[in-house]
Amino acid sequence: MSDIFDEVDEDLRADRAQRFLKRYGTWIGAAMLLVVAGVAGLQGWRWYEDRQAVKAADSFLAASAASAVPNADAKAVAAQFSAAAAQAPAGYRTLARLRAAALLVGPDTSAALAQYDQLAKDTAVEPLYRDLATLLWGLHGLGSLEPAQVESRLAPLAVPGNPWHASVREVRALAALQRGDAAAARQGLEALANDLTAPQGVRERAGRLLTGLGG
Repeated sequence: MSDIFDEVDEDLRADRAQRFLKRYGTWIGAAMLLVVAGVAGLQGWRWYEDRQAVKAADSFLAASAASAVPNADAKAVAAQFSAAAAQAPAGYRTLARLRAAALLVGPDTSAALAQYDQLAKDTAVEPLYRDLATLLWGLHGLGSLEPAQVESRLAPLAVPGNPWHASVREVRALAALQRGDAAAARQGLEALANDLTAPQGVRERAGRLLTGLGG
């Protein structure tokens, strides 16, 4: 007798399953297709990113090799780095832009300063590199920018929590010296020379500048 009830129960379950599939089967199939498409899309995007990263690395290395050639055309190589940056993922893009700007210092310093300025203001770039771009803008702008402008813009970075704070303080001291304020320059350099948290090279340069100032 129990076998009969089991068969009836099984038939009822099968009938309910058929009605359920008939009613919701299309939606279930669509949902499964979306899941499959999503996974395939993710895998495809990862493949694309990997391929782009390889291309970016090749372009960056090619530009780096070109920059190492004796008497290389700095502007041409800078353009090569800029072209690599235009197609590269974020990390390579930032490095390529920094290299392009560095190569323009001297041959076309105004263009270099403009590129550093763009990097410093680009919110898509990590703060660490934006601050570095600001520092380099100030350093290479000492000969052409107003010293007070350099000091003012670098002031927010001259704090212990900033990774570049020691170098920033050094550039600000140079800017003070350039605008004729030897006292402010000497004060900044003395503090830097005695700052044990500053890199040794920065402290040594500060000491040499102090000696030159008669400090």
